[in-house]
Amino acid sequence: MAQDHFHLAGVMGWPVMHSRSPLMHNYWMRQQGLQGTYVPLAIRPGTVEAALRGLHPLRFSGVNVTIPHKLDAMRAVDELDPVAERIGAVSCIHVRDDGMLFGTNNDWRGFLGNLRETVPDWVPGAGPATVIGAGGGARAVCYGLLEAGVPEVRLVNRTADHADRVIEAIGGPIRRIAWQDRAAALDGAALAVNTTSLGMKGQPPLDLPLDALGPDAVVADIVYVPEETPLLTAARARGNRTVGGLGMLLHQGPPAWKLWFGLTPEVTPELRDLMSASLAEG
Repeated sequence: MAQDHFHLAGVMGWPVMHSRSPLMHNYWMRQQGLQGTYVPLAIRPGTVEAALRGLHPLRFSGVNVTIPHKLDAMRAVDELDPVAERIGAVSCIHVRDDGMLFGTNNDWRGFLGNLRETVPDWVPGAGPATVIGAGGGARAVCYGLLEAGVPEVRLVNRTADHADRVIEAIGGPIRRIAWQDRAAALDGAALAVNTTSLGMKGQPPLDLPLDALGPDAVVADIVYVPEETPLLTAARARGNRTVGGLGMLLHQGPPAWKLWFGLTPEVTPELRDLMSASLAEG
C-alpha cells in the first residue's frame, strides 16, 4: 500500500459527534501504521447522495453509515451487496478507484463476531434464538443467526406487521411471537437477544421476565450505552452468560477495513478498554 497516500474514511450520520467510531478506527490507523484519519461526517437528511458523490474526489476509501441514513444510502450506491439488500440497510460503503460506490452491511458480522469472542463455546445449533424487536438491528441479527446455523428464530415485536416484514425480507425459519407471549418465547431458547433501544441510557428497561430461560442460555443486548443494560444485569444475576453491545461495534470494523484498505485490524483488549473508558466518561 502506497505510503505517500493519506488514507481517509469516516462515519456519516445526523447527529454523529457522539459516535465512538472515530476513536476505534483511529486506534487502528496507529495499530496498522497507516498515515490517515477517520472522521465524523454530520450529513443532513436528504443530502446523503450528494455527500457520497463527494467522497471520490476527496480520495476517501469509504464510510460507515449510521442513523438516519442507512436506507437513503442503500438507494444511492451503484452496487448493492445481496446481503445488504436482504437486511434492508447499508452500514458500510466502499469508494472504488473509478468512483463507483459499493454498499454492504457488516452489522451481522459485528454481532456474530462479538458473540463468538464473548462466548467462545457458543453452538449455533444448540437451540432456538429469541430475538426482541423488528428494526434494522433485528434484521441484521436474524440474518446472522440463520447464516450461523441457528435452527429457529422466534421474533417478538409489539407490532405484528413490522415482524412480518422482517420475516418476508430475511426468509428462513423465523416465527413471529406475539408481544404478550414474550416471556414464554424464552422457554427452550439457547439464546435471547434484545435488538430494541429499551435499556439504553435515557430509555426505560426492557420488560422481559427471564423465568422461563434455561441456565445454559446466553443473553445478548445490542445496546452499548450503558455497557451493561438492566436486561444483562438480571441475566447475570441468575447465572446466564451475557454479551454486551460494545463488541458488536468493534467487530463490524475489521470487515470494513478489509474492504477499504485491504487490511484486517485486531480487536484488542486495549481497544475495548479504550472504548469502555470513553463510554464511562459520557
